[in-house]
Amino acid sequence: MSHPSPKGRRNGLGPENARDLLTLQQAEVGARIAALEREYRTIVEANALVAVDDEHDPEGSSTAFERAHVAALLAQGRQDLEQLEQALKRLDDGTYGRCETCRAPIPAGRLEIRPAATRCVVCAEADTHR
Repeated sequence: MSHPSPKGRRNGLGPENARDLLTLQQAEVGARIAALEREYRTIVEANALVAVDDEHDPEGSSTAFERAHVAALLAQGRQDLEQLEQALKRLDDGTYGRCETCRAPIPAGRLEIRPAATRCVVCAEADTHR
Protein backbone atom coordinates (compact mmCIF):
# COMPACT_ATOMS: atom_id res chain seq x y z
CA MET A 1 0.00 0.00 0.00
CA SER A 2 1.53 3.29 -1.05
CA HIS A 3 0.84 6.49 0.85
CA PRO A 4 1.88 9.97 -0.20
CA SER A 5 4.85 11.27 1.70
CA PRO A 6 4.31 15.00 2.21
CA LYS A 7 7.46 17.13 2.32
CA GLY A 8 8.38 19.20 5.32
CA ARG A 9 6.86 16.82 7.85
CA ARG A 10 8.92 15.46 10.71
CA ASN A 11 8.72 11.82 9.69
CA GLY A 12 7.02 12.00 6.29
CA LEU A 13 3.71 10.58 7.53
CA GLY A 14 1.35 13.48 8.13
CA PRO A 15 -1.34 13.40 10.83
CA GLU A 16 -4.19 12.95 8.34
CA ASN A 17 -2.46 10.03 6.63
CA ALA A 18 -1.55 8.50 9.99
CA ARG A 19 -5.14 8.81 11.26
CA ASP A 20 -6.49 7.26 8.04
CA LEU A 21 -4.01 4.39 8.28
CA LEU A 22 -4.74 3.77 11.98
CA THR A 23 -8.50 3.93 11.43
CA LEU A 24 -8.28 1.55 8.48
CA GLN A 25 -6.26 -0.93 10.53
CA GLN A 26 -8.71 -0.59 13.43
CA ALA A 27 -11.55 -1.57 11.10
CA GLU A 28 -9.56 -4.52 9.73
CA VAL A 29 -8.62 -5.76 13.20
CA GLY A 30 -12.20 -5.27 14.41
CA ALA A 31 -13.48 -7.39 11.53
CA ARG A 32 -10.86 -10.05 12.26
CA ILE A 33 -11.88 -10.11 15.94
CA ALA A 34 -15.58 -10.44 15.03
CA ALA A 35 -14.81 -13.37 12.70
CA LEU A 36 -12.69 -15.08 15.35
CA GLU A 37 -15.40 -14.58 17.98
CA ARG A 38 -17.91 -16.26 15.64
CA GLU A 39 -15.47 -19.10 15.00
CA TYR A 40 -14.83 -19.54 18.73
CA ARG A 41 -18.57 -19.63 19.52
CA THR A 42 -19.06 -22.22 16.77
CA ILE A 43 -16.33 -24.44 18.24
CA VAL A 44 -17.72 -24.13 21.77
CA GLU A 45 -21.31 -24.77 20.63
CA ALA A 46 -20.26 -27.80 18.57
CA ASN A 47 -18.40 -29.23 21.56
CA ALA A 48 -21.38 -28.67 23.83
CA LEU A 49 -23.44 -31.02 21.65
CA VAL A 50 -21.04 -33.93 22.10
CA ALA A 51 -19.40 -35.35 25.18
CA VAL A 52 -15.75 -34.82 24.30
CA ASP A 53 -13.19 -36.74 26.29
CA ASP A 54 -9.95 -35.02 25.26
CA GLU A 55 -7.86 -37.85 26.68
CA HIS A 56 -9.56 -40.78 24.92
CA ASP A 57 -11.31 -39.26 21.92
CA PRO A 58 -9.00 -38.88 18.90
CA GLU A 59 -10.94 -35.74 17.88
CA GLY A 60 -10.90 -34.27 21.39
CA SER A 61 -7.30 -33.14 21.39
CA SER A 62 -7.60 -31.48 17.99
CA THR A 63 -10.78 -29.72 19.10
CA ALA A 64 -9.06 -28.48 22.25
CA PHE A 65 -6.10 -27.30 20.17
CA GLU A 66 -8.39 -25.52 17.72
CA ARG A 67 -10.24 -23.78 20.56
CA ALA A 68 -6.95 -22.72 22.20
CA HIS A 69 -5.55 -21.54 18.87
CA VAL A 70 -8.59 -19.37 18.12
CA ALA A 71 -8.52 -18.02 21.69
CA ALA A 72 -4.86 -17.04 21.24
CA LEU A 73 -5.64 -15.31 17.92
CA LEU A 74 -8.49 -13.45 19.62
CA ALA A 75 -6.18 -12.29 22.42
CA GLN A 76 -3.63 -11.08 19.86
CA GLY A 77 -6.35 -9.26 17.91
CA ARG A 78 -7.54 -7.49 21.05
CA GLN A 79 -3.97 -6.50 21.87
CA ASP A 80 -3.51 -5.16 18.32
CA LEU A 81 -6.72 -3.13 18.66
CA GLU A 82 -5.53 -1.66 21.97
CA GLN A 83 -2.21 -0.68 20.40
CA LEU A 84 -4.03 1.08 17.56
CA GLU A 85 -6.23 2.94 20.05
CA GLN A 86 -3.13 4.03 21.97
CA ALA A 87 -1.55 5.22 18.71
CA LEU A 88 -4.61 7.36 17.99
CA LYS A 89 -4.29 8.88 21.48
CA ARG A 90 -0.63 9.67 20.78
CA LEU A 91 -1.69 11.27 17.51
CA ASP A 92 -4.18 13.45 19.41
CA ASP A 93 -1.66 14.51 22.06
CA GLY A 94 1.14 15.18 19.56
CA THR A 95 3.50 12.38 20.59
CA TYR A 96 2.73 10.05 17.66
CA GLY A 97 5.76 9.19 15.53
CA ARG A 98 8.32 9.68 18.31
CA CYS A 99 10.21 6.76 19.82
CA GLU A 100 9.09 6.21 23.41
CA THR A 101 12.63 5.19 24.34
CA CYS A 102 14.97 7.69 22.67
CA ARG A 103 12.36 10.32 21.58
CA ALA A 104 13.77 10.36 18.01
CA PRO A 105 11.32 10.45 15.11
CA ILE A 106 10.19 7.01 13.95
CA PRO A 107 10.85 6.75 10.18
CA ALA A 108 7.77 7.05 7.96
CA GLY A 109 8.47 3.67 6.36
CA ARG A 110 8.24 1.96 9.75
CA LEU A 111 5.02 3.80 10.60
CA GLU A 112 3.49 2.89 7.25
CA ILE A 113 4.20 -0.78 7.93
CA ARG A 114 3.47 -0.65 11.68
CA PRO A 115 1.34 2.43 12.30
CA ALA A 116 1.05 1.64 16.01
CA ALA A 117 4.85 1.42 16.44
CA THR A 118 6.11 3.04 19.62
CA ARG A 119 9.84 2.64 19.02
CA CYS A 120 12.30 3.36 16.25
CA VAL A 121 14.01 0.39 14.60
CA VAL A 122 17.23 0.79 16.63
CA CYS A 123 15.40 0.78 19.99
CA ALA A 124 13.03 -2.03 18.91
CA GLU A 125 15.99 -4.20 17.85
CA ALA A 126 17.80 -3.43 21.11
CA ASP A 127 14.74 -4.72 23.01
CA THR A 128 14.76 -8.02 21.12
CA HIS A 129 18.44 -8.61 21.92
CA ARG A 130 18.09 -8.16 25.69
